[in-house]
This record gives sequence, C-alpha cells and structure tokens, in this order.
Amino acid sequence: MEEQLKDVLVRGTAWNGKIRVFAARTTNLVEEHRQRHDTFPTASAALGRTLTVAAMMGAMLKGQEKLTIQVKGDGPIGSIFVDANSYGEVRGYVDHPQAHHGSNQKGKLDVAGAVGTSGYLYVTKDLGMKEPYRGSVPIISGELGEDFTYYFAVSEQTPSAVGVGVLVEPDNSVTHAGGFIVQLMPGLTDEEITRLEQAIAKLPHVTALLEQGETPEGLLGLVVGNEDLVIHDTMDLIFKCQCSEEKVGNTLISLGQRELEQIIQEDGQAEVVCHFCNEKYTYKRPQLELLLEQAKPKPIQ
Repeated sequence: MEEQLKDVLVRGTAWNGKIRVFAARTTNLVEEHRQRHDTFPTASAALGRTLTVAAMMGAMLKGQEKLTIQVKGDGPIGSIFVDANSYGEVRGYVDHPQAHHGSNQKGKLDVAGAVGTSGYLYVTKDLGMKEPYRGSVPIISGELGEDFTYYFAVSEQTPSAVGVGVLVEPDNSVTHAGGFIVQLMPGLTDEEITRLEQAIAKLPHVTALLEQGETPEGLLGLVVGNEDLVIHDTMDLIFKCQCSEEKVGNTLISLGQRELEQIIQEDGQAEVVCHFCNEKYTYKRPQLELLLEQAKPKPIQ
C-alpha cells in the first residue's frame, strides 16, 4: 500500500515579485472531514474545495489572525462553513453532508448543482482590530474556484486565479485534493498578464496533476515557470478543532438558570455535538447541577 503524502502548503513569489503564489495538497484534511461528517461525494468536493482555499487564505494572515468562510448557496447541501488560521489549522462543515447531487454533463461531480448558483460567499477576518473585516460577493458559478477568483477581484481588489479540485472514489473516499492561488501584484505588463492567462488556460485539472504525483511546488511551476519561481516557505496543514469540554460547558452556562433547570428536570442530561468536528460532549445530572450553580445570578456584594 502506498504511503499517503502529508498535507502541505507552499508560499512564494514569481516574476521578480510581481506575482504572489500559494499551492496546497489537502488530501488528508478533506478525507478526515469526509470521515467525521460522513459527507457524500458532491458535498465532499464542495467542502474540500472550500477547505483548500481557506488553508491558502489562512497562509496570507499573520500571527493570531484567523478567518471564517461561509458559502451560502441555494443548492441541496446548504451552507458551507470553514475556519482557518495562519498556522495551517483548518476545520469546516456543511449543513447537509448527505445531500447527493448527480454528475454534470461532463460526467464530473456537479459541485455547482450541490452548492447552488445563487447566493453569497462571505469572508470574515479577525485581524486583531476592534471590528473584524467582512467581505461578501454573490456566487457567480457555484464551482467555487471561479467564485473565490471573483471574491479576490471584487472584495480585496487583487486580481487572482484560483484553481481547486477534489477527487472522490466510488467508495466515497477522497484520494486527491489540492489547489493554487496566483495573485497579480502591481507592475505586470499586458504581455505578462496574457502569458499567465495562457498558462492557466492550458493547465490540466488540479486533481489530474496531483494524481500524476505533482507536488504543490510543481503545480506552481507549471503556471509561472520553474525558473521564475521562488518558494519562501512550506508549512504542514492539519485539521484542528477549537472545541473543548470547558467551552461547551460555558455555552451551556450561557443558556441561563431557567433553561438549565428545565434540561435537568426533563432530560437529566445534555448532549452537545460540535458542528465542526462532530465530537459529542455528554453532561450527566451532577455535571449539569455544577453548571447550574455557575449560571445562577451572583448576589451583589
């Protein structure tokens, strides 16, 4: 059995700094989400493409900064939610993981049909300021690569090319996932822009290249030319959820005294499932009674 390659992201520049480039292999990340949420193929592909873009957008952040992406289309899978940060930690979920959508006319997974072709793509960035940055654009295709390309152009005023793909096997497992983002900086000539557009137009599908054993660096080399590519750093990508027993307990406390008393009286226990990782937290009566004490209003001293 061939050893599974680890998920990595590379970041660099090309053409004397006139292009910023990012590429990622996210196969394990997407497969772990498929297993945790039992996603069906089109949901796996839609969530996987969003996870891949989020990982690369996370690499554009610094330090404690983080971002949340919501793709809210009118398709059967509902909304996609993904969180990412600058450390390569990513997590996500989809409203209806088992909504199935048939293949499109090309015989490929119909991601646009699953996501929907009407709705909005939202990006919220916590940059450590008083107010988070929020950007949104209408969904223009539902295929997601084009939608994120449109987001960068309109919301961040950065002309970009986004390519993402997820290959799902007949047994539902994810065997390849990854993508790239190429961003144009000021100073490019019309000839250079045309050269870049032609290279991207000729590029085989991302998953076909990954299936052939292409690395993230190799993906970028095909777009901008190996001789002009400078890789600045590489980082591992991992699934990481921020949930914990303490955080879930605080959420229960925030329900208030009356609601907790009702749960204890009617059910005798509470079960909370994290949307992002599907981890179950069960609180028996003694634990709930402790939380109830914390939820009671404190007497004024």
